[in-house]
Amino acid sequence: MKGIVFTEFLELVEDKFGLEMVDKIISSSDLESNGVYTSVGTYSFSEMLQLLQHLSKNTGLSIDNLLLVYAEHFFSVLEDSYPGLLATYNDPIEMISSIENHIHVEVRKIYPDAELPTFEVLEKTQNSLVMIYTSSRAMHHFGLGLMNKTFEHFNSTANIVLEKIKEDGTEVKFIITKN
Repeated sequence: MKGIVFTEFLELVEDKFGLEMVDKIISSSDLESNGVYTSVGTYSFSEMLQLLQHLSKNTGLSIDNLLLVYAEHFFSVLEDSYPGLLATYNDPIEMISSIENHIHVEVRKIYPDAELPTFEVLEKTQNSLVMIYTSSRAMHHFGLGLMNKTFEHFNSTANIVLEKIKEDGTEVKFIITKN
């Protein structure tokens, strides 16, 4: 997992819960990196999972809810860092449906060894989208949060239903209906 995911996560934790919480979740975890991350480094997903588990334990928030909040933060990072990418689109359905064939292609140019989830578009209309998310990392709520922020970015709203195809969350169907 790319380091930017870790550095931004710890920045969010500091902003929302304080520096003491950052120290607490790092100290409580058994991290090969010792909690020292660079945005261009590559780290084990197990480290992110440990950090999320300890943050959940210390805040009483579920990991899914923490991933939603983190996705909102991360979207703002994308807005600030890659405004040209977002400016390519005029519509949230277009942007979300292009994750696999455009956005992930651009991400791989920056981070060639990034392990990204896949998004298979099953159905697409002007106002709806059905996609299958597949990832060994089961961070579908992070994807859901990014989708929510995408609609917000375009001053739009949607009903997004998440259906787990596999109980462990490694395969999920997103059914998106633009309001």
